[in-house]
Amino acid sequence: MAEKTVFVNVGSEDENASYEIPQAKSSIRKFLDKIKLESNDSSRYSNEDLDPVPYERRTWRWYNLALYWLSDAFAPGGWRNAASLMEVGLSWKMSLFNIALANTLIGIVITLNAHPGARYHVCFPVFSRVPYGFFFSYVMVFMRMITGIFWYGIQTYTGAECVRSILYAIWPSFRNFPNHLPENANITSGFLICWFVYFCFCIPVHSIRVENTRWYFLFKCCLTPICGFAICGWIVTQSNKLPGESLFKQGNTISGSSLTWTFMSCLYSNMGGGSTYATNASDYSRYTRKEYSILFQLFALPFSNVLMAVLGVVGAAGSLKLYGTILWDPLLIIDHWTSRGGRAAAAFCGIAFLVAQIGQNISANSIAAANDLNCIFPRYVNIRRGQIIAALLGAWALTPWNILTSATAFLSFMSGYSIWLSSIAGILFSDYWLVHRLKYDITELYNPQGIYRYNNWGYNWRAVVAFTVGWVPLLPGFINAINPKIVVPAGVVRLYYLGFFYGFAVSSLTYWFLCKFWPARETYVDVAVLPPGKPNDDEENVETIDAIELNVDGNKKRAVKT
Repeated sequence: MAEKTVFVNVGSEDENASYEIPQAKSSIRKFLDKIKLESNDSSRYSNEDLDPVPYERRTWRWYNLALYWLSDAFAPGGWRNAASLMEVGLSWKMSLFNIALANTLIGIVITLNAHPGARYHVCFPVFSRVPYGFFFSYVMVFMRMITGIFWYGIQTYTGAECVRSILYAIWPSFRNFPNHLPENANITSGFLICWFVYFCFCIPVHSIRVENTRWYFLFKCCLTPICGFAICGWIVTQSNKLPGESLFKQGNTISGSSLTWTFMSCLYSNMGGGSTYATNASDYSRYTRKEYSILFQLFALPFSNVLMAVLGVVGAAGSLKLYGTILWDPLLIIDHWTSRGGRAAAAFCGIAFLVAQIGQNISANSIAAANDLNCIFPRYVNIRRGQIIAALLGAWALTPWNILTSATAFLSFMSGYSIWLSSIAGILFSDYWLVHRLKYDITELYNPQGIYRYNNWGYNWRAVVAFTVGWVPLLPGFINAINPKIVVPAGVVRLYYLGFFYGFAVSSLTYWFLCKFWPARETYVDVAVLPPGKPNDDEENVETIDAIELNVDGNKKRAVKT
């Protein structure tokens, strides 16, 4: 960027003579100029990572998406999944059925909202501009960014636990590492070391381009299942030698309407956990070459989560006999392996779970938050920088160890955040499948003055109304979940238990109704305008463009259209 100049008259013989004096830039301006992305295009609010993915970077196949979901499930959190359901009264069979049903339903939503990415090769922050309006979409992007950064920090806690198990296995004396921090710090010196080590392992993985993370997920899928099945095999072998009642004989500890609404509450919780995926599905599907690749998620998502939950139930049942207490956490199980051979096995399992946890944090939180930061600050932030920023904010600025140990209300708040995300996902689905019927103009998605601006303020009032209707009735139940001392009618609480179904269904139907009777006709296109693909691609009823460009005044240029 050129330095700013001012013109002054210095009193020369020529009264009209003036000289240029460069005006010094501030330190902040120099820094911003230095970090500005070369691919930044201010007229389009975009950069290389925000543009449609070019054909040569569309490297994901159907099996990569399947492995992506297997990779996400095979982590300590997936192992613990059945525990929370059994602790509130469900039997192990009912818990597994609940997990299977929740992941099947959310898998359908994820697949439907992944199609815009597979078809137009753009991420959530870009295609959300169609239903919400070019500038109001930034509100939705910011809300999802907060979710991604928060859960990144929470998942970092589990990653630090993986490191701790490895250190316990390699250096048993680390169990007695002295603590030099006060009790109100809510973290010990030893665990802080584990936290820092985990963070250092994460940073290099954040530098991998998104299309290349498929190799990391493949490696994780080869390593973690071996570890999981090995733990279960050992537990079954050892526990069968001991007497005692099996956990598998435990039935439901509640009945009647209480069982019904507890089941629905657990179903909502499990679906709510996937609500972030329901919005960010296109962040990965944009790297696929074939639209049908996303269909394999419908099987991979429920299968992988149920399989991991089964391993958790088997591990818990065996630990009850072996150790006299139920251990739902695989890391707690391997921490009991203190013999020489046991510590070697524990170190291997700890490394496997560490690899798994890093992968899960990237797939579920890091990439999503990075795309959002990329959209909000396209001049200075790309996906790689966004991941680093999200990691620093989530792992350190939020101090997740304080949240998990003392800020239970805030944790409940973020756990119920899906009342907003379900409405966001419902409107995305409705606009793409029911209103615009898969037909977007890819060039207009990058035009701040284009057809998806809707009005001078850049918002679509139909989406605002639908979004509000989707979450406001759930708010009283949400408040009760955060603070049970605030008493609300039982019906309101039960409506909250149906939160994802209500939010998604009501917001999507309301949006469709408003668009049907008050359509924004300027946003409808006769044929879909797609980004360039393989030279010999031939698709019916679509147009493709060789480049997406804007003049300085914001008008589109389409030099070549095929």
